[in-house]
Amino acid sequence: MADTMLNTRPLRSSKKMIALPVMAVVSVLALAGCNTNSTSDAVIRIDKAQGSQENIASLTSVINANPRDPEGYNVRGSAYGRGGDFRAALNDFNTALQINPKFYQAYANRALVYRNMGQQQQAIQDYNSALQINPNYDVALIGRGNVYRTAGQDDAAFNDFNKAIQNGTTDGRAYHNRGLIFQKRNQQDKAIEDFSRAISLSPNSPEPYNGRGISYIATNDDDNAFADFNHAIELNGNLAESWANQALVYERKGDKQKAARSYRQAINLDPKYQPAKDGLARVSGA
Repeated sequence: MADTMLNTRPLRSSKKMIALPVMAVVSVLALAGCNTNSTSDAVIRIDKAQGSQENIASLTSVINANPRDPEGYNVRGSAYGRGGDFRAALNDFNTALQINPKFYQAYANRALVYRNMGQQQQAIQDYNSALQINPNYDVALIGRGNVYRTAGQDDAAFNDFNKAIQNGTTDGRAYHNRGLIFQKRNQQDKAIEDFSRAISLSPNSPEPYNGRGISYIATNDDDNAFADFNHAIELNGNLAESWANQALVYERKGDKQKAARSYRQAINLDPKYQPAKDGLARVSGA
């Protein structure tokens, strides 16, 4: 599930499989195919309409009418960020924070832009600033947790996701990302619980279906895994991860032809997606 920029408002399995080393394959998929950032390296889902001249002009007119209102700059900065103009977004968040240094939402929004620009340390600093002002701000906890997780600092990430959950967040990303850590630790039952909770909060997001499916495979529950991967494809057929995961189930059931077809679809979507390339090599006998 990609992070979003905020404004100020705030079955039983048949267990029929081919001889694949289950945990080895699951580990590869969990690391390369199930992480949130793997579906899109950009944590902001670009929407060019947000950065259109018409939209920016409208937001600028609001700012011009009240140039000392930090919320106007935060909203326009969010629009610039969603539109992919990260430098302009930074300028607006900087202005918002100059006007109101306690504007914790703007710190979190600026952190997300820094993440998208690959400046992870600056992102951590901004998340820290947001949390110094509002220690329970779930957006900052989840955002910082994601930076920690992608850096391999699982314990720090787990603590952030856990705190957001203990505070009662309704953001499915907290459960999804904690589930990824449980999965990495081979605590599959807990991972499945977290992915299921993420699904209940964000039913239209394919990522937690893929995550839960991987954990089902780790417990040899191929039927439920297959159902989850298929549903992820129904929600968004443009994710290489989902097709490669579906292919793995076909492969485990010995249907190499269908597995190859799904692996190829994954590669068509992302030619660099290594799990699909490795899978296609296996089923093609290369």
